[in-house]
Amino acid sequence: MNKPADTIEATENRNRPRLLGADDPAPVWIENERGSSPFVLIADHAGNRVPSALNELGLPLHERERHIAWDIGVAGLAVALSRELDAACIGQTYSRLVIDCNRRPDAEDSIPHTSDGTRIPGNIGLAHEQIEVRRREIYTPYHQAITALLDPRSQRSTALVLLHSFTPVFGGITRRWHAGVLYNRDERLARPLLKALAEQTDFVIGDNEPYSAQDGTDVALIDHGEARGLPVVELEIRQDLISNASGQDLWARTLATALKSTGI
Repeated sequence: MNKPADTIEATENRNRPRLLGADDPAPVWIENERGSSPFVLIADHAGNRVPSALNELGLPLHERERHIAWDIGVAGLAVALSRELDAACIGQTYSRLVIDCNRRPDAEDSIPHTSDGTRIPGNIGLAHEQIEVRRREIYTPYHQAITALLDPRSQRSTALVLLHSFTPVFGGITRRWHAGVLYNRDERLARPLLKALAEQTDFVIGDNEPYSAQDGTDVALIDHGEARGLPVVELEIRQDLISNASGQDLWARTLATALKSTGI
C-alpha cells in the first residue's frame, strides 16, 4: 500500500540534516509587532550569531565582531527607533557570514568565502545540502516572518525602512558620510527624507552613497517593498556613530523626526 504524500514528506523532513539545535536561538526576532506607526523597520544584518553546529565558521571572536559579520549598532538602533515611532520592527539573529538574508540564495556573496580580506573557513567547500540547510532554517523562515508581518497590514498605510550600517573605512578609504539614504525605482520616501535630513541636521547624508540600492541585489527592498507597491527606503548609518546606546538613541530621535516629516 502506498504511503500518503504528507507521511512521505514528514519522513523526508525528519531525515534531512539539521542546522539549528535546541540551544540555538530562532533566526528572527520581532519588536512591537502591533505598533501603530505606518513605518515597519527591517534589520537584515542585526545579529552576528553562528549556529553551534558550525563551530563559529572557524573564525576567532574578533573577526565575528567585525563589520564583515553584521551591521554593528543596527539592532540597538532598530529597537530605539521602534520605540520612538511606535513601529513594528523585525530583525535577523544570525551573521550574514552564515547566510546573507539580504541577497538571493544563489548569489555569489550569499555565503561568502572571503569578506574584506578575511577568509571564512566554515564556508569553503560546502556541499549542496550544507548550503540548503542554511537557506531552509535561516533564510526562508526570516523572509516568511516578514511576509507574515506585512500581510495583515494590506489595508493600512505602510512604508518600509530598511536599517543597515557601514564601516567608516573600507579598502583603505575613509568614508565622509555620516549616513546614506538608498533607494531603487521608488523615491517616494527617499526624496522627502533626504530633504528633511538636510534641513534638520548638520550631518553629511549620502544620496545612494556609500552604496547604491539600484544594483538589484537588496532582497528586502525589492521583494518586500517594491513588489508590494510600498514606499521603501534603505538607511545606512556609519557604525562608529551607533556603536553605543547614546549614539543609537541620538540617531533614533533624528531619524524619527525626519521620517515623521515625510508625510507618509
